[in-house]
Amino acid sequence: MHYVDIDPSPAERDFACGRQTYDGHDGTDFAIANEKIMAAGVAVVSIAAGQVLRTRDGVPDVRIASDADRQTVAGEECGNGLVIDHGLGFEAQYCHLRRGSVQVKPGAAVVKGAVLGLVGESGLAGFPHVHLTLRYRGKPIDPFVGLNAPPGCGGSRLAVWDQPLAYVPTGLVQAGFSTQAPSLGEVLAGRYQETTFPASSPALIFWVHAFGVLPGDIESFTMTPPGGQPAIQKNQALTAAMRSWVSFIGKKNSLDKPLATGAWQAHYSLTRGQQVIIDIQREARLQ
Repeated sequence: MHYVDIDPSPAERDFACGRQTYDGHDGTDFAIANEKIMAAGVAVVSIAAGQVLRTRDGVPDVRIASDADRQTVAGEECGNGLVIDHGLGFEAQYCHLRRGSVQVKPGAAVVKGAVLGLVGESGLAGFPHVHLTLRYRGKPIDPFVGLNAPPGCGGSRLAVWDQPLAYVPTGLVQAGFSTQAPSLGEVLAGRYQETTFPASSPALIFWVHAFGVLPGDIESFTMTPPGGQPAIQKNQALTAAMRSWVSFIGKKNSLDKPLATGAWQAHYSLTRGQQVIIDIQREARLQ
């Protein structure tokens, strides 16, 4: 979801000259879609063998949504987490684990792939994820670039991942239907996962949660009623960069113009220049 910020100025820039980071971000964020998935449990595992240096647990999982929220976690921005010495000068810090899930103690030896805890939303976290900061001799490094990286973005790099990880600056997080306009907070909470709705619903809305949209991106929506022509379409050019973005299309239900019952088809695409980055279809049923 987020990469290391390699720009020393107040601006932000990731290693590939993209904007999927924020000022001062020193790690890599691996996200999951929503808090319902978080509640079910997603394991955080050790990237390599090593020895646990220190841990913290007990910080509540509360999504940060305002400056006032930020103040409540001052001094505990990492939330629940741990630091592991992985040897050869490398150590890693794992942050935002779920409260009560940390499974290792200081001094413990862990093997590569050992379960350390569960993905959470503790500390300074605006969405459920694990933040990984990799350090070499005490200095944060970007795992996608490696040691002795040249200054600036877009240059040569020697990633330290043991298996290649693709750079994905823009993509789909989740999509679904609702009967009212969704907010980012609601979709992060895991609401609106249903695909079948009563015919009396006040509206039918198709929503998309994406990451890394940029100015000039074109998003296109279509909703088609059962056996009919497109009931509603929306095409728009985005005007601002957003690391996390929720957009939707919908149609109200009314007594004089009721929504057709049966299967509704929905389509969404996000295009950048000549490249189609997201292209999805979903189905919902009114009955």
